[in-house]
Amino acid sequence: MKKSLLSGLIALSMAATLNAATVATVDGVAITDTEVNALLAVTAPGATIDKIPADAKKQVINSLIDRKLIIKDAQAKGIDKDAEFVQALANVREQVLVEAYMKKIFDTMKASDADAKTFYDKNKEMFNQPASARARHILVEKEADATAIISQLKGLSGDALTKKFAELASTKSIDKGSASQGGELGWFGQSQMVKPFADAAFALKNGQISQKPVKSNFGYHVILKEESKPAGTIPFNDVKEQIVHQLKMEKFQQNIKAQTDALKAKAKIEYK
Repeated sequence: MKKSLLSGLIALSMAATLNAATVATVDGVAITDTEVNALLAVTAPGATIDKIPADAKKQVINSLIDRKLIIKDAQAKGIDKDAEFVQALANVREQVLVEAYMKKIFDTMKASDADAKTFYDKNKEMFNQPASARARHILVEKEADATAIISQLKGLSGDALTKKFAELASTKSIDKGSASQGGELGWFGQSQMVKPFADAAFALKNGQISQKPVKSNFGYHVILKEESKPAGTIPFNDVKEQIVHQLKMEKFQQNIKAQTDALKAKAKIEYK
């Protein structure tokens, strides 16, 4: 099951009880590296205290310091005794209880690699993928500007071409989104781009740039095709885990429905 924001916040609240290194104190109360990592898990998945720059680390620690101070002041003012707070806490408790109940059931669901392979073999059309390409582009308003850029790239190949292309994209492209990435557009299918661009990109060989400006309704493009993948079926091993999870989720949903139906049958329910 997907990790929820609530689960992340619960992890944060539990972090202080774990064996961890202290990174700061607030009126004698420790803030640990585990608390930092728990907060990062919510705000920047994949980041950890040992992998972020010093200024980012200090920013996260400062946010935890603020949190500790707010908690202390709220308790001093008796906010944790307010009816609104007590009700909110009860609501959170119920939500955590539901999540724990669901997880306990989901964790009992089984789906083997053999089950996944059977599903894959019976549903191969689900795993067909169209031809795709990965490319960079430089977008300019005037054809003459595009022609001049092509001239600057003439004779280059391999890493030298990619490096120079990225430099020109960052300074000359009016597509600011891709310009900041050196013109990188990532992977795309032919139907995902406007036709003139797609036709030109898919006609290029890997590592080749367009020899003439490519006109679209956005302007004039210079294209560098980096890689390509032919149309075909995604290999089983690439989707096995996805299928296993899907099969477990289907069993989980059926199980939950059966359990809730049984609970409803025993309960006295009145609509008013």
